Amino acid sequence: MFIDEVVITVKAGNGGDGAATFRREKCIQFGGPDGGDGGRGGDLVFIADSNINTLIDFKYKKLFQAGNGENGAKKNMFGKFGESLVIKVPVGTQVRDVETGKLLLDMNNLGEERVLLRGGRGGLGNTNFKNSVRRTPTMAGKGKEGAELRVKLELKLLADVALVGYPSVGKSSLINKISSAKSKVGNYHFTTLEPKLGVVRLGEERSFVVADIPGLIEGAHEGIGLGDKFLKHIERCKIIYHIVDVAGIEGRDPIEDYDRINNELTKFSEKLATKKQIVLANKMDLIWDMEKYEEFKKYVESHGNEVFPVSVILGDGLKEVLNKTWHVLQETPREELEEEANIIDVLRANKVQKQPFSVVQDEEGVFVVDGSIVDGVLAKYIITHDEESVITFLHMLRTLGLEDALRDAGVEDGDTVRIADTEFEFVE
Repeated sequence: MFIDEVVITVKAGNGGDGAATFRREKCIQFGGPDGGDGGRGGDLVFIADSNINTLIDFKYKKLFQAGNGENGAKKNMFGKFGESLVIKVPVGTQVRDVETGKLLLDMNNLGEERVLLRGGRGGLGNTNFKNSVRRTPTMAGKGKEGAELRVKLELKLLADVALVGYPSVGKSSLINKISSAKSKVGNYHFTTLEPKLGVVRLGEERSFVVADIPGLIEGAHEGIGLGDKFLKHIERCKIIYHIVDVAGIEGRDPIEDYDRINNELTKFSEKLATKKQIVLANKMDLIWDMEKYEEFKKYVESHGNEVFPVSVILGDGLKEVLNKTWHVLQETPREELEEEANIIDVLRANKVQKQPFSVVQDEEGVFVVDGSIVDGVLAKYIITHDEESVITFLHMLRTLGLEDALRDAGVEDGDTVRIADTEFEFVE
């Protein structure tokens, strides 16, 4: 099954917590703090793998999470780093943020390895909080939570040449003829149900990649037929093979076919409309009126494109087309890639902003304190329930403006205040 779009959730590993422990050894009267730091969380990494051609591996599994760092331990033992998670994707996969649509990674080089999310930092052990005043710190740093993001994986095949045209004009037969691809061929419309890639080899160090997509019909840019879903796969190609049934076997006019396909390309993307085209007038072995071909050739050349008369089934004219293609490809640069967004900016934009302090009085008259500052301190430090740890925690919040926030909320002397799971009496 060919899957070229999926939405998944990716998460970097959480950092391990620091330890708040003390030396307890025989004959040592004053054992100081000896808590080790927590380990860093694992990174979330993408790799462009040539052995993968579709995103089907992501169809059923939706959460991909790196390993968490281990907590620190006594005797200054550091926690083990979390294991990074490597996600293999096909070459040409774009990773976009679901919320903003911004491009985060463009995996367009074979073997490319890119880090999307860094693991959370490990928390500091209580040895780091010791100073001349606080000799026995009972608090430790809390491991930072790894970032989480919903992303859309979108595969865009990387080909030098793209085949476009109405169904049954000979696209699949052409890619089978000029490459080792095995695209299905049949005498009915939409034989090709998914994109196919083929490598054309003209000699040593002379090769290029061709992409065959399902045939286009009028209205494809609006979702009619199959081709609209796969047009994105040819946005990165250098040139286009526009194949036309010049014999009109299907009862259509070649000039009208040519115009309609170009119109669909224009409506889908201006980039496609401006790409260099090599027009293949196919089924020359079945044409009975050469004036019809000459009329078609004159019309196409008036629009700036070169026409090659071919018979794909017999192989006539294909050598000239391939040699011409090779020379055009050498002169045609691949268009510049879309600029990637800064992942830090995207994470900040997606984060729900909270008030620095939020003070609400509940039904029992207790003033409950919440807000980004409280969350920040709780996320950074492990607050134990001993008196020193709680006092240190409250002192931090006081320094950051807690008293002003409480007074603004109407707290008076003797009122009960709750922060996290700790209650205390407000004293002026």
